Amino acid sequence: MWRLGITGSIATGKSTLLAAFGKLGVPTFSADQAVAQLYEGAAVAAVDALFPGTAREGRIDRAELAGRLAADPAGFKKLEALIHPLVRERIARFLDDAEKSGAFVAAVEVPLLFESGYDYGFDAVAVTFVDPEIQNRRIMARPGMTVEKRDAILARQMPQDEKKKRATYLFDTARAPDIVDAEVAALVATLKTRGPDK
Repeated sequence: MWRLGITGSIATGKSTLLAAFGKLGVPTFSADQAVAQLYEGAAVAAVDALFPGTAREGRIDRAELAGRLAADPAGFKKLEALIHPLVRERIARFLDDAEKSGAFVAAVEVPLLFESGYDYGFDAVAVTFVDPEIQNRRIMARPGMTVEKRDAILARQMPQDEKKKRATYLFDTARAPDIVDAEVAALVATLKTRGPDK
């Protein structure tokens, strides 16, 4: 089975690409969604112990947590040391289940794939990208976004050009959705004809 990673910088269409694979019946997994689930269940007590007062009504208040991290960026490493192993465990379980189900490819979206230095055993990596002006417009259109928040997020991410160099496959998501969907369909058809070890 092909184990395909999907990554890219903020606002470059990672979720759009993952959804395109899903439309074709490919098993998909989002690390962002896994984190959201952890913040509403298994990781609440541990995160609140690291950042007291961030838990509200049994879940982590993400806005409060983001404010704490903005005030003290050193907290990111502590949070990642707690959350990343839990997400990796879920991804490994998802990939194993997908393989047992007979899937020939499974796609996993991991926003900080290259930055983490952990490869998850992926056979190939699809990287999303857009023109920097489009990326900036998309970022600033997000609710509650400020220039300071944008700069802090981008400072933690590898530049788009560097990610593109590390990609197995590239997807420009600024183009029409049907074009992106057609490219994904072509890639899936190609992967179906050959195994990851060929």
